[in-house]
Amino acid sequence: MADFAVWAVKVVSRVAALILVLYIAFRIFPTNPANSLVQFVESFATSLSLGLYDLFRLADARWQVLVNYGLAALVWLIMGSAVASLIRRATP
Repeated sequence: MADFAVWAVKVVSRVAALILVLYIAFRIFPTNPANSLVQFVESFATSLSLGLYDLFRLADARWQVLVNYGLAALVWLIMGSAVASLIRRATP
């Protein structure tokens, strides 16, 4: 049971980070805003950003997206690893 919980935590945190990285790529490089994949990723990105989407205000909007959403992706990866490690330690 603990192995499944560790696996689930890692999958959820990595998928969240992947969505944020895709959002960064879609904002930095020109994309078609009418594309369904772009719309899907954009619909989740702000809620997955953990409130970090406006942490830093930079002059260039592309750098601002890269820094803020990149930081959120990094936090998801770190939190996922930490929670998975805690679950692994808590089980005999």
